[in-house]
Amino acid sequence: MIRAGICRSLPFVAAALLVLPALHAQEQGRGRKYKAPPPTCKVSVTVVKAWDGKPIEDAAVVFHPMKGTRDDGNMELKTNEDGKTVLNMIPVGDTVRIQVIADGYQTYGGDYELPQDTRDITIKLHRPTRQYSIYESHPGQSASNQSNGNNQQQGSQGSQKPQQ
Repeated sequence: MIRAGICRSLPFVAAALLVLPALHAQEQGRGRKYKAPPPTCKVSVTVVKAWDGKPIEDAAVVFHPMKGTRDDGNMELKTNEDGKTVLNMIPVGDTVRIQVIADGYQTYGGDYELPQDTRDITIKLHRPTRQYSIYESHPGQSASNQSNGNNQQQGSQGSQKPQQ
């Protein structure tokens, strides 16, 4: 009778002996390895009026992490009543392109390096200016630029000023 009980439990014992080495192998690092995320930079952006330094509430601050010259997604945050917003997700050493959009102000854009674990950025927004038109005369520009419509922009940050 004892012999019959041992014969019935033998397959279960054999299965347990086969599973134990597999469990032990996972403990030794043979499975998926954990990789800790890189340290991140705390980016604090303050948006103010250029002419008096007062904060701009509810401005859209768009963060574009850059991988080389390629945009790696974006995150939009709004400024609070002090004109501030904070993002703590971009790895230290990366570059971030920041775009600021607010009603009644010129759009701003600029690239910032993040070499340390904190970065404080103050952005001064200007009032909008007249739109540049190729159909108007612009004294001071060469005749070749006026005749063929080549528009030499002064920066890519929305800070283009009309030439008079």
